[in-house]
Amino acid sequence: MNGFDSANFSLRFMHMKKHLLLSLVFFGLFIAQVTSQTIPFEEEVKRISARIDSTGWSPGSTVFTGSSTIRMWKSLEETFPNETLINTGFGGSKASDLERHLFPLVIKFEPSRVFIYEGDNDLWAGVEVSAILTSLDNIVTRIHLVNPDIEIFLIGAKPSPSRWEKKDSYLIFNRMLKEYCQTKEQVQYVDTWKALTDTEGNARPELYIQDMLHLNQEGYVIWAGIFKGYFKN
Repeated sequence: MNGFDSANFSLRFMHMKKHLLLSLVFFGLFIAQVTSQTIPFEEEVKRISARIDSTGWSPGSTVFTGSSTIRMWKSLEETFPNETLINTGFGGSKASDLERHLFPLVIKFEPSRVFIYEGDNDLWAGVEVSAILTSLDNIVTRIHLVNPDIEIFLIGAKPSPSRWEKKDSYLIFNRMLKEYCQTKEQVQYVDTWKALTDTEGNARPELYIQDMLHLNQEGYVIWAGIFKGYFKN
């Protein structure tokens, strides 16, 4: 019977330990990569939240959030100089993305009012209206669980020339969004469609930048007129 070879055992154990450590390292890298790929907008949301923290904020402000139509509203603060505003818009987002990042983009700022623009990208990507409304309802519910007195304004989709082929889908979404808002306390619907169309109900290309999706300065002037009606000052 052979004796126990302690030297050989130690060598084999060291090799096993080395392989195990390498496996754990690669597994950790894999998990990190998968995590970063499966949480859309995580880094952008962190940057937005950090930027606002660095400039300072006060509870009771008005938060504007949603997709790029909000993010690109550069004249927002000068449009409402008597209001304390926070813009947490993040381009390309859908309602489900805002639902996922609701705390760092909205709830943490303890707002008194929240304006939300989501649904535009969702519809264009083929998301069902029912799924969009479910995400928006989850958002409304979570905000009001924190503070039921927060006023929430859900902004209807705008009539973009580049997405005109889905006009009917957008109109259906807007109608259903308005109906949803009518069933909720402290929730209002903001109609931006009519003001951005001509007398025949067509989109107005002169109100958009070259991509025919995002508003230009003239378009935001019209938007400002719409939203001023929702501010007391």
